[in-house]
Amino acid sequence: MDDIVRQAMAKWPNVPHCWGWLGLDARGGWYMRDDRVQAAGPFPQHKGSLLRHDKLIDFIHRNYAPDDEGQWYFQNGPQRVYVELECAPLVWRIGEDFSVRAHTGKAAQVRDCVIDEAGRLYLDSDIGFGLVHSLDMGQAADAVESGRWSPRELTAADLPARFGFVRSPQALRTGAA
Repeated sequence: MDDIVRQAMAKWPNVPHCWGWLGLDARGGWYMRDDRVQAAGPFPQHKGSLLRHDKLIDFIHRNYAPDDEGQWYFQNGPQRVYVELECAPLVWRIGEDFSVRAHTGKAAQVRDCVIDEAGRLYLDSDIGFGLVHSLDMGQAADAVESGRWSPRELTAADLPARFGFVRSPQALRTGAA
């Protein structure tokens, strides 16, 4: 977490949390969801505006973390902005050497490999659980074929409880989950 964020949290400790305004899609894209988009329906059916400002995205990446209940958030100064997830809290990129890096840029060590009923491949790691980026499925298939990873089957609906994350903090808060 950035020092400036820690300082803002100390200076303004009682800023209310924010729900529904930020979403993360299955390819690691961040979406701003204003009142109009939120009123149109849930994420990802109604995504909002794709963020394209590199410095803002880097700031989000440095200040992105889970709370004790598995709800992922971006600490925006003193305000915690909970993130709506399309699939999982992290999106993995796979290197030619089978190294794994989150969409946030953090390197990870794989502990478990899962495939869901739609054929999506997920990895659990020392930094969290995530979906393999669609562009990296060829490299991931090579990792599976070489015996580096051995996927086990789970349903997508079972993943949040099994790996301790919440897809929609907003729905959980309002009782719609």
